[in-house]
Amino acid sequence: MGRPKQFDPDVAVEQAMDVFWRKGYVRTTPQDLVDALGIGKGSLYNTFGNKHALFEQALRRYRDSQTVALIEMLEEPGPVKARLRKTLGFLAETDLADPDRRGCMAVNTAAELAGRDEAATELVQRMFALTEDAFRALIEEGQRSGEIAPERDPAALGSLLLNTVAGLRIMARVAESPDRLVRVIDATVDFL
Repeated sequence: MGRPKQFDPDVAVEQAMDVFWRKGYVRTTPQDLVDALGIGKGSLYNTFGNKHALFEQALRRYRDSQTVALIEMLEEPGPVKARLRKTLGFLAETDLADPDRRGCMAVNTAAELAGRDEAATELVQRMFALTEDAFRALIEEGQRSGEIAPERDPAALGSLLLNTVAGLRIMARVAESPDRLVRVIDATVDFL
């Protein structure tokens, strides 16, 4: 009897994240995962339990890489509005450069599963809350530095920026050029 193929579960979660990100949860089959991970179905189920459990791990991995990276960009030194413009521009450029036009896995999951999948909905809500809190903190910093008017509601602006990011990520999936995205970014930053 042959020895089972060895694989790194951490790498497998990363590979599964890419499959779920490209195809979504519903359209991803166990065979898609087996093919992408290069393991047998037995190893897939023995290691991760089921497709949904692996999806949750992949969504957490997305949060830990993408959401954290966004927050880190917002926390870099420099003027608040310049950091915001740079961060929004980076998201737009990254999405437009992606040949698969995957957009944002959290936004995609919200559109696909919100209200129908409690665990996925909860994970996405937490990702959105982290991002919104980072935007609120950025607005508060801008108010302290004088870049943003002190009478503006930081929580409301944080929500607006989260909504702007979600919209940008969706628009980038179908954009033929960056023009519209650049207009949205410019208008958003100028609005503050």
